[in-house]
Amino acid sequence: MMMQSCKRRLFQVAFCSLFTGACLSTAQAADEGYPNRPIKFVVPYTAGGSNDVVGRVLAQKLSSDWAVPIIVENRPGAGGNLGAAQVARSTADGYTFLITPNNLLTMNPYVYKKTGVGYDSIKDFQPVSLIATGPILLAVNAELPVNSVKELIAYTKNNPGKLSYASAGVGTPHHLTAELFKSMTGIEMLHVPYKGAVSAVSDLAAGRVQVMFGIPNSLMPFVKTGQLKALAVSSLAPSPELPDLPTIDKAGVPGFDSSLWIGLTAPTGTPAAIITKVNQGIKQAMQDPQVKASLQAQGLMPESNSQQEFAKLIKHDADRWSKLVDERQLSAD
Repeated sequence: MMMQSCKRRLFQVAFCSLFTGACLSTAQAADEGYPNRPIKFVVPYTAGGSNDVVGRVLAQKLSSDWAVPIIVENRPGAGGNLGAAQVARSTADGYTFLITPNNLLTMNPYVYKKTGVGYDSIKDFQPVSLIATGPILLAVNAELPVNSVKELIAYTKNNPGKLSYASAGVGTPHHLTAELFKSMTGIEMLHVPYKGAVSAVSDLAAGRVQVMFGIPNSLMPFVKTGQLKALAVSSLAPSPELPDLPTIDKAGVPGFDSSLWIGLTAPTGTPAAIITKVNQGIKQAMQDPQVKASLQAQGLMPESNSQQEFAKLIKHDADRWSKLVDERQLSAD
């Protein structure tokens, strides 16, 4: 009886081992054959913006390298939350990814406290890699009698309640960068949120608002025509695209740091081998001269990093922006 029991147990162990090995072999084979059908990149904003351009540039390059179609799908709404929620609910098979600007995972969850964002920014997404980074430009209307960051701070303190600043909307990186500037300098300016950057920049150039933190590509054409003055960039490092401008950190606000970044994330549970392959694909794509030129034309620098480094960046930024949102009592609800 004992002999039969032992034989039965040995058979069960052997069967389970064979079954497990077969499953692993199947999974490995699937990963090795990846990709073998169309991939989808979800851009959570309308076509034509920086996020859309970055997504399409990367999609075109990877599609060419891997010989499979990569479809870019625009899913705008609720500050990007609708598209992000769609990806969070997608099958984690390596065929759906999110073009992920920094506000989706590090800002939106904190400024949309009442309505919610429809996803968990940490649990629902798997970091793949950074794609691009860029500075935010501090610009003022040309009629404002200031020509530096220090002069802007002094003028605002000497004229309380006189200045207003524009943003592309509540909870956007431009809005939170301005609030960080106010917090670190002790100044006050009235926030005037717009539905997008175009109307915000238009009113800034016309003098209806006086200050804006915005995307260089949107602001620099008006700087060149003399309607705006560019004072500084928000990143710690100088901008290669705007080498004549100081950083806010060096121009009078030590430690000031706020940058735009765009990355790629996948639904949590996506096979590790697939994440690694896509990460390596992005790393190679960012070395391509045409990809570099396309991103630089948007005022962005091509980037790539490891999954672990990207995850660390997301957590770091989420911690710092959530504290600012609480401190300033900011809300998009």
